[in-house]
Amino acid sequence: MSNPAAIAAVTATIRNLLTTGVTADPDLVDTTVTMQAPHLARTNGNSANQINIFLYNVRPSGSWLNMPSPVTVRPGEFGVPVLGLNLYYLITVFGRDNDAQRPFSHQLLGRAMSTLHDHPLLGADEIKAALADNDLWNQAERVRFTLQPLSVDEIGKMWPGFQTHYQLSVAYEAAVVLIDSARPIVTPLPVLTRGRSDSGISALANVLSQFPTIDSVEPPDKQPMALPGNAIKLGGRNLSGDRVTVKFASPRLPAPIEVPADGASSDSEVIVKIPDDSANFPAGLYTIAAVVRKRSEPDQSGNEMPPSVHTSNETPLSVAPRITSNLPVEAQIAQGTATISLNCAPEVRPEQRVSLLLGSTEISAAPRTAQTGQLAFAVTDAVAGEFWIRLRVDGVDSQLVDYSKSPPTFMDKQKAKIT
Repeated sequence: MSNPAAIAAVTATIRNLLTTGVTADPDLVDTTVTMQAPHLARTNGNSANQINIFLYNVRPSGSWLNMPSPVTVRPGEFGVPVLGLNLYYLITVFGRDNDAQRPFSHQLLGRAMSTLHDHPLLGADEIKAALADNDLWNQAERVRFTLQPLSVDEIGKMWPGFQTHYQLSVAYEAAVVLIDSARPIVTPLPVLTRGRSDSGISALANVLSQFPTIDSVEPPDKQPMALPGNAIKLGGRNLSGDRVTVKFASPRLPAPIEVPADGASSDSEVIVKIPDDSANFPAGLYTIAAVVRKRSEPDQSGNEMPPSVHTSNETPLSVAPRITSNLPVEAQIAQGTATISLNCAPEVRPEQRVSLLLGSTEISAAPRTAQTGQLAFAVTDAVAGEFWIRLRVDGVDSQLVDYSKSPPTFMDKQKAKIT
């Protein structure tokens, strides 16, 4: 690869090539090669033969995007990708006495294009001699020159941007220039053994994963959600072990909670009881995963091996709140507003979104400054009557339907009476 001097090294090498190639013609021996912007190239009354090199565009190399250095980054190491660049040059010619007696600019253009045609690849010695302290000559890829035809429309847009009149020019692409990152690579230590007794991994001719996998979550009585204290059933594969726990994770918890599985669990089924902890296990949306620990057999030398720990995929679980007030709850209308007070479990936290579904109307709870199990809901424009109620906490509704019956029925007392 190369250092940041690589771009300047390409420009300097082109200058040396053109100087040597063009001045070899006796008619063009007075030619100078400059490297300035087009509007600054022909100044101070200069009327000799002149070639100007202008780097007018730089683009990323598509073939080197996100590619590590093949020289500095070895297999298994991590490094910042190299900066791969394509350079676009405009070669402009100026004839002696502005071509008043002879088209020297045309002759210059022919010699310049012939020189670059004969040097499609920059040589290492040419690059090394062109600019001090560059190491472009040592990069893995060679720098290749390719003629870039410019359409009349491109020329018409380019030269007004240079703020000067058009001069006879031709464009070339120089690719690719690879600049190394200055950030250090990360290299791991060599691997001493690959598994027990350096036997490598074990594989089975099966498309199914050998790791614990949860395929289904079943709350009791085919409920769509579970309640604190419910025993839920996780169906899947490879779920047995010497110790199996279920990890409950939620944005409302500072850290996941692991609960031991029931002793009746098997390879295809795990039964776990949801914690019934009103203060520390809030209602809402959770993800659950099975953590399977297995004791490892001693190695060939009789040394104890650490147990293997594998965690299954995560799957969602809705934990519903429970209304603990005596039901049906009653409220009276005063000046058009009825306030419904409820007790619930688990306790709700200040940051949780809580509402009461009164029939088909959602009513937000009064603001809370602390964790509490007592809620109040102000029903404006209240009308007298009986309404089915559900408590919604973080998008999960309390149970209104008794799924243990066939067909399911509403729970008779889950109502609010407004008088």
